[in-house]
Amino acid sequence: MAMIIDSPTQPRSRQFKLLRAMTIGLAIGLATPAFADELPEVQRLIKQGQYPQALEKVDAYLSTRPKDAQGRFLKGLIYTEMNKPTEAIGVFTRLSEDYPELPEPYNNLAVLYAQQRQYDKARTALEMAIRTHPSYAIAYENLGDVYAKLASQAYDKALQLDGSNAGTQNKLALIRDLITTSGKSNVKPTPAAAAPVVAVAPPPAPVKVAEAKPAAPPTASVVSTTPGSATPAAPAAVQPPPPAKPAEVKPAEAKPTPEPVPAPIAGAAGDDIAHAINAWASAWERKDMKAYLGAYATDFRTPKGISRKDWEAERTKRIAGKGGKISVKIEDLQTTINGDSATVKFRQHYAAPGLNSSATKTMTLARTGNRWLIKEENAR
Repeated sequence: MAMIIDSPTQPRSRQFKLLRAMTIGLAIGLATPAFADELPEVQRLIKQGQYPQALEKVDAYLSTRPKDAQGRFLKGLIYTEMNKPTEAIGVFTRLSEDYPELPEPYNNLAVLYAQQRQYDKARTALEMAIRTHPSYAIAYENLGDVYAKLASQAYDKALQLDGSNAGTQNKLALIRDLITTSGKSNVKPTPAAAAPVVAVAPPPAPVKVAEAKPAAPPTASVVSTTPGSATPAAPAAVQPPPPAKPAEVKPAEAKPTPEPVPAPIAGAAGDDIAHAINAWASAWERKDMKAYLGAYATDFRTPKGISRKDWEAERTKRIAGKGGKISVKIEDLQTTINGDSATVKFRQHYAAPGLNSSATKTMTLARTGNRWLIKEENAR
């Protein structure tokens, strides 16, 4: 476990991957021409270790653009480098509240929490990063490291209660070895680091068997035999009269080819659907009713057949009219696509002041232009 390091003077004790430069997620939709003149200078000062000067410059920049995401992100990095975790956590927390769709602030919050051994908070922050950006590799890696740390703590506690447990001792040794090895091997984050994960899980051999063609008619057997072995003279000579009617020898009955069952996919369409579901959950959390209601198709099947107007009024009252923060977490997303229709199944965890609930939700979505919209939803 190690964070992305730009300077050889970084202390080895810091672990997990901290985003230290402008990232794609922050660049999209938030850039202004001013970045070309001011923010690169801030980044240069950070790389040179001139943190007070960088902080002064980014504060001047933010004085005219207090809501600018990239400037605030850099300020959080500067506080991190200056070993001011409280200030850095404050910056990244406020940034995640103002821009909940960005995964980078959540990741850096997790790094700061992990450095303070607050692994539960680190885990929660990383789960938020992954939920907003399901293909965020750094967050997955950091989450694995957090789980390793939590496991180490649990095994330590188990040994305090029962020091003679050899199994626990072995597990603890393995976890510590994993943490140590990971910390030494990840100084430079490169795409190759993820390759071993893919390489150890090749498609199993039985998959090829599944592609075999159905049993062919008798004439096809010539292809799979040697010239001498296909001669039928000897078997014909010992057959008792009357000879079997050719019509009785039926080739393998051609059964109707079943329609292919739509299978879960993870291609471009699957990514678009996952993005649509996460955007819907994020709008719900933010109480952004325009974005939330906009995630539903015009022909959405409202519960109990109530009118769309009454349903929207009821949802607005329950969401925007509720005080306090709302949390909507999604996990185990499974998508099945059939043309322009898709079925999505996932586990939803909802939390609000005085209420916590979990349910398995199934949604039907339809492609409308370049968007996937919700047509039906059921929970149990």
